Amino acid sequence: MKDYYQVLGLQKGASRDEVKKAFRKLAAQYHPDKKTGDEAKYKEITEAYATLGDEKKKAEYDTYGHSFNGGGQPGGGFGGFNWADFQQGGGGANFEFDISDIFENFGFGGGRKQSRGRDISIDINLNFEESIFGVTRKVLITKNATCTVCEGSGAKKGTDVTTCSTCNGAGKIHEARQTVMGSFSTVRECSTCNGTGKIPKERCTNCAGAGVARTQEEIQIKVPAGIQNGEVIRMTGRGEAIKGGQTGDLYIKVQVEPHNTIKRDGANLYTKQPIKLTDALLGATYKIVTLDGEVSVNIPAGIAHGELLRIKGKGVPVDGTRRGDFLIKIEIANPKSLSKKAKKLVEELRAEGI
Repeated sequence: MKDYYQVLGLQKGASRDEVKKAFRKLAAQYHPDKKTGDEAKYKEITEAYATLGDEKKKAEYDTYGHSFNGGGQPGGGFGGFNWADFQQGGGGANFEFDISDIFENFGFGGGRKQSRGRDISIDINLNFEESIFGVTRKVLITKNATCTVCEGSGAKKGTDVTTCSTCNGAGKIHEARQTVMGSFSTVRECSTCNGTGKIPKERCTNCAGAGVARTQEEIQIKVPAGIQNGEVIRMTGRGEAIKGGQTGDLYIKVQVEPHNTIKRDGANLYTKQPIKLTDALLGATYKIVTLDGEVSVNIPAGIAHGELLRIKGKGVPVDGTRRGDFLIKIEIANPKSLSKKAKKLVEELRAEGI
């Protein structure tokens, strides 16, 4: 017969808190209702806990081992193991479990978490300049919002609320079911009062007692400077409301329209600037279109095709304190045909070794 401490992965003499922690972890892993469940293993760890989780039986087991008549052995009453008893701190062969406490992070119906309204997702379109410098937008959203008449109570104005008779004001319903492993108690939110524990004597005429009503709300969205196409802005608490619970969130997905001549590369902006061959050889001044307006840029003599010129501080805002640069890629436009005069001049240049 396996040692109960070994079954729970503990050293002999482990404290009750250590025993309880180990059992919770293993119970969540091997519970028969889970994909990773193992009924035989689950029965084994439950049997071990039935002994080590009780002070008196634990003391006897530490002294006599499996020779004492307790735990999950015949006479110890494994079949009497009860989740509800564990929750209330009972002794003997029955133990208490608030299944919402043990399995709340494992998908076993935790009734402890607050109800939450639905999240809302919308798309907004920005032009290129708005994405770079930021913008404030107002959008009209239809959603379930806290009733403005009853302020979310669900009660008619001037009337009281009473204790919910379904859950006796607890906001939760405890349900028990029998399985091959014994009696299991689960907790769910009371559907009569939506987990609030209260119901109105007279229902609000605006929301019919729901505490929320369908309404249109104008929301102001502050789009930060430098946002990129496909990014999502989250506005906490601006989603749909639910009676007695937390309001959901609003998610705004940004779609950025491309610019005709300017592209983005991280914190920098760049554009292509075609120039004449003669300007490349002799130098010139060009008017360059930036998001800050036209800027005069000197093209140095002898510039090469594909070379980059830089205008500092005319790129994308970064951290609200500085901006990237504006890059200009030079493209030398070679003439497709030459006049007789132009051809003669080029030949003279070639003769000069240019």
